[in-house]
Amino acid sequence: MTTLTQAKPNLLWLELTGCSGNIISLLDGAHPGFIDLVTSLVNFRYNNSLSAGESSDAMDQLLATLGTDFILIVEGAVATKANGRYTVIGSVQGKPLTALEALRLLGAQARHIVAVGSCATHGGMSAAAPNPSGCISVQQAVGRPVIQLPGCPCHPDWILGTLTALLEHGSLELDERHRPRLFYGNLIHDRCPRRSFFDQGIFARRLGESTCLFKLGCRGPVTRTDCPTRQWNQYVNWPVEDNTPCIGCAQFGFPDQMEPFISYDIT
Repeated sequence: MTTLTQAKPNLLWLELTGCSGNIISLLDGAHPGFIDLVTSLVNFRYNNSLSAGESSDAMDQLLATLGTDFILIVEGAVATKANGRYTVIGSVQGKPLTALEALRLLGAQARHIVAVGSCATHGGMSAAAPNPSGCISVQQAVGRPVIQLPGCPCHPDWILGTLTALLEHGSLELDERHRPRLFYGNLIHDRCPRRSFFDQGIFARRLGESTCLFKLGCRGPVTRTDCPTRQWNQYVNWPVEDNTPCIGCAQFGFPDQMEPFISYDIT
């Protein structure tokens, strides 16, 4: 992969209230992969899990990016209860820096904000009922447009493809929910290799059967991603091919509105 012609912007990746699954997913990316990201696309300045610096050194590295040209990626929902004290990412001058404070501070200056993963785009697992920490989405917290990449986790290609488009062209086509149409333009159902079984009314009655999984709870008919054609784990498989119904992890409303993930009401 060749380096982009323009000067590389700084990249900050904040992990807020979540499981860190999206940065882990990114490390499994290929063509391009994580090494391409850090050597050719951006100056990767900060990530909670990957930064070598700790404590005040890490916070200094994070805050030193203010006033520069940077892109902000955020994974995880934003805890708001007790003024955000449910998620503290570090300490500055002896005072705790909450995820909410860090996001608002950095989000006000970022060239672009990209919400990665379902917790960041709409609250996801972190905001599931009863939501004791008062989690909200990144866009709700910053009050400005945010590029939305839902998924639990987000596919590495969705992240790197979005960044590449932003760096090459300054923008990319988004849908009404601010998702890139390139990755979220089609329903899983429309590209599912088992669609013909659905059209013929041939439905699996138990896991492991190779026909349509709709009556077992598959959420492919309401979920927009390119999982059937892109696949996962460096393009070798995806849930339906492995006889697992889609649980709608990339759909707004996941998980509460996608449950139950498996249904045996096949009457």
